Amino acid sequence: MNQPFQIQFDSRSLRDALGEFATGVAVVTACGTDGHPVGVTINSFASVSLEPPLVLWSLGLASPSRAVFEACSHYAVNILAGDQVEISQRFSQAQEDRFAGIDLKVGAGGTPLLPGCSAWFECRNEARYPGGDHVILVGYVESFRRDSKAPLIFHGGRYRELA
Repeated sequence: MNQPFQIQFDSRSLRDALGEFATGVAVVTACGTDGHPVGVTINSFASVSLEPPLVLWSLGLASPSRAVFEACSHYAVNILAGDQVEISQRFSQAQEDRFAGIDLKVGAGGTPLLPGCSAWFECRNEARYPGGDHVILVGYVESFRRDSKAPLIFHGGRYRELA
C-alpha cells in the first residue's frame, strides 16, 4: 500500500516560493458599524465569475479588522496604481488613522473609495469560507470603475511597476 507523500518545509521557504508569483496590490476598505472606516492591504485578489460577477480575496484570521469585514454589508477593492506604494504600506502597518489626509469618496454601503487607483470594485459581502489561517471572502460586484493607470505589482518581496 502506498503511503501519501509528505513534504517537509518551513513556512519562510514556502512564502519565498509563493512570492515568485507576481500579483497586483489592493487595499480593501469597509465601514464598521461604528461608522469608522477600516482598510487592509492585500495581494490575494482574484476573479471568480463573470455571471454572476464575483471576486474573492483572503484575510488573515489574526487581522484586527476581520470582524468588520466579515460583518459588513459592502466593501471595496481598491486596485493600487504604480505610484501608490505609500498607500500600500500605510494600510499594511498598524497606524492610529490609516485614512488621515486621504480625500475619500463614498461607495456602496458607505464604503470608502481611495483616490488615484487603477480600478475599484464595489462589492456586496456575499460569502465567507474557511481557508486555513485565513478567511476567504467572496464579493458580488455591484459597481466597478477603471482608470488608465498602470497597476502596482508585488513580486519576490518587492514592489514593482510594469515597464
